[in-house]
Amino acid sequence: MDNIIATGLIGISLGSQYALLALGFTLIFGILGVVNFAHGGFYVMGGYVAYYCSIVLGLPFPIAVLAATLATAGLGWLFETIILERVIEDHQATLMVTMGFYLVMATAILLLFGPESPEFSFPITGVWRAGGAYVPYANMVVIGVCLAAIVFVYWLIYRSGIGRAMRAMAEDRVVASALGMRTRALFPFAFALATGLAGLTGALVTPILALAPHVGDPVLAFSFLTVILGGLGSVAGATVAAFIVGMVEAYAAVYLGGSKGALALFVLVLLILVVRPQGLLGREVRRA
Repeated sequence: MDNIIATGLIGISLGSQYALLALGFTLIFGILGVVNFAHGGFYVMGGYVAYYCSIVLGLPFPIAVLAATLATAGLGWLFETIILERVIEDHQATLMVTMGFYLVMATAILLLFGPESPEFSFPITGVWRAGGAYVPYANMVVIGVCLAAIVFVYWLIYRSGIGRAMRAMAEDRVVASALGMRTRALFPFAFALATGLAGLTGALVTPILALAPHVGDPVLAFSFLTVILGGLGSVAGATVAAFIVGMVEAYAAVYLGGSKGALALFVLVLLILVVRPQGLLGREVRRA
């Protein structure tokens, strides 16, 4: 029983991480109509910025995490404004541009920091014990910060004026523009918000898991998987799917083993998509 509870808490930790990544991914797709293949690169960049600020510059870890979030959000803003905006209507071009930018980011990190994983650990150690269940304090901090960030994103999207404008852009870009909503301001903001969330996740998680130039590859895969499962463009669907993926991954890894756990996760996603091709909370596309 204690092992079940501890595994469930690890699943919640994984789910909260995937939720932040998936929220950013689905925001970019829902508002800009872009599948951002550079999303994993911003995750890696967040980890390295936090490492540089914390280990090299000696700044407190919370300041390093904030710096990573702002740096990735700023780079996302510049990338959307200078490069992506020019090809935003060409979906094939956006795929190529975001993929190319990810390769540029990974190569730059490789040249600056080298191929080896740096010594970067979470500043809080120890475990929380409740009966026979053991949960690392680091995971509890990650859960708390990620859940706070998720609540903020939901408030921003559903309770603020800029959030209503973003949702209007996602529903019908032409009508929203005709009503006076400024796409040139909303697009970079949405992209910066999404990349900032990826950077925040990278800064929090890489000290616990691993930090290397190409750890963004599985992050991109899981983000895409989560968004497809939840329903493309659905913020609520991405959140629900993220926690499902996190829980399945945690329990499958403990009780089935690593490779079998991954297989179980993909089989579950496949079965759900067979029943609901539009995803858990996605809207069905009607054909004429």
